[in-house]
Amino acid sequence: MSKEIIAPDTVHRATNYSHAVKVGNTIYVSGQVALDRDGRLVGKGDIEAQAVQVFENLRAVLAAAGASLDDVVKLTTYATHFSYRPKITEVRSRYFQQVPASTFVVVTSLADPDLLVEIEAIAVTDED
Repeated sequence: MSKEIIAPDTVHRATNYSHAVKVGNTIYVSGQVALDRDGRLVGKGDIEAQAVQVFENLRAVLAAAGASLDDVVKLTTYATHFSYRPKITEVRSRYFQQVPASTFVVVTSLADPDLLVEIEAIAVTDED
């Protein structure tokens, strides 16, 4: 089965990684962070603004792969503080009618110390 690298121009440019890889009807989305299309941080110190940007980026990457948030079967959320969990959960509920399988992990830092949350996903579409 061949792999297709997903490199949408609707999100910031990925450096040294791929935003997503599609294999058959499964899409593996790299951790999305709160960077806008131009690579600028959105919501410094604001977990709600960052979570919204992360889910918007996730939606854009999935769309570029021919999928939607409805196709997501697994989310992994990395946050830099446990106290962010309620707000991230609240923002997530704006994007998902039914919550997919999900894991929440607290980490000491992400790739940039101003990033508060990163979310990766696996999606499965009906089409091959």
